[in-house]
Amino acid sequence: MSAEYKVHGDVAVITLNNPPVNGLGYETRKGITEALERANADGAVKAIVITGAGKAFSGGADIKEFGTPKALQEPNLLSVILAVENSAKPVVAAMHTIAMGGGLELPLGCHYRIAAPGCKVALPEVKLGLIPGAGGTQRLPRALGVEPALNMIVSGEPVPSEMLAQVPGQKLFDKLAQSSESLLDEAIALAQEKAGVRPLPLVRNLPAKHPLGDAYFQFARNMVGGMSKNFPAPLKCVDAVEAATKKKFDDGLAYERELFINLMWTPECRALRHIFAAERAASKIPDVPEDTPKREIKSVAVIGAGTMGGGITMNFLNAGIPVKMLEMKQEALDRGIATIRKNYEAQVGKGKLKQDKYEQRMALLSTTLNYEDLKNADLVIEAVFEEMGVKEAVFKKLDEVMKPGAILASNTSTLDVNKIASFTKRPQDVVGLHFFSPANVMKLLEWCAAPRRPRTCWPP
Repeated sequence: MSAEYKVHGDVAVITLNNPPVNGLGYETRKGITEALERANADGAVKAIVITGAGKAFSGGADIKEFGTPKALQEPNLLSVILAVENSAKPVVAAMHTIAMGGGLELPLGCHYRIAAPGCKVALPEVKLGLIPGAGGTQRLPRALGVEPALNMIVSGEPVPSEMLAQVPGQKLFDKLAQSSESLLDEAIALAQEKAGVRPLPLVRNLPAKHPLGDAYFQFARNMVGGMSKNFPAPLKCVDAVEAATKKKFDDGLAYERELFINLMWTPECRALRHIFAAERAASKIPDVPEDTPKREIKSVAVIGAGTMGGGITMNFLNAGIPVKMLEMKQEALDRGIATIRKNYEAQVGKGKLKQDKYEQRMALLSTTLNYEDLKNADLVIEAVFEEMGVKEAVFKKLDEVMKPGAILASNTSTLDVNKIASFTKRPQDVVGLHFFSPANVMKLLEWCAAPRRPRTCWPP
């Protein structure tokens, strides 16, 4: 079942169960509304809790339905949220791990909300060329305040629950749980506490005002317009949030929906949705079973500190994996490290990377002039000159020093990976990993395992 129903004493618990992130697909939406009806019809039930199974409250829309008529099939998400709001018994959202998109809009329709520490909260629709389409632009400004809500909606970036709970005057969370483990128990206790409260509080009834009114939204348009360039969705986010401050709730909701539908058919939205689907499709290889044994990568070595070597290194540092970089001369290493620092410092200067994260990543990087120092790496990638003789020398040396089971990879774009593998006594461990330049920016990786055909993965 996509929505499980259990009764704990006098509290009904509805658990979203649609792995991997409890997407709000048709079956899940239907399950929620049926469970709400069941709970309201049961005289022994005094209150209701909605939570998510596994590692998410909800990641929002089910990507399998994206852009299809099924996404709008009744009950659609707007209908589900209306059913929650109209529940005669209080509904508590118990949010944990991930509450994004529709997975945040649903709790905003609940009467009360409790969040576990570390819950990542976001309305990321703008990244798909859209605005939130189930009341997010109308309810979040009322629950969180106009400015922090607009910042979240325009950026689409997740914000930890602890940070949002500190926003002055926020009504997003009624309580923060002590831990993820105690969340359900605390949510049930909160539901029992609120069981007799009437009238039930609704986010839609909260005011959404900004003290500077038109001046603030003009400033926001100037800022967002300059940053969003040719993408229409960010400016439409501003329009929708402004509507929350000027229109009656239902009128603002209708305006949000109109903007959402119009954006859905723009070429920018179609392109961004295609990329979104392509990234996920690339991670699934039809002829490789799910139970295929995997080699764990805890440390990486990179040979070459030039443009490609440095970019490849940054990819792994960004993922929190230690990297040891090898060059033939110290001057080359110094240049490579300087370039990596310059790239990170540019991100820090633009506010895209925090200083402490920059320092953490650089702390994962070490250098050497000696192949012997690479021997314990789980994966080694060469990014040297594109000439077979050079590759031969490198892979013969790696064959000598690398531990058994290490993956030996070449960044070659044109040379025969089978030929490169033949330079070793372990061709089964040799792969091609072709990063596109600049490797730390381009989200594209081609790979092949000798003697298999090349494949493309996105992102790497």
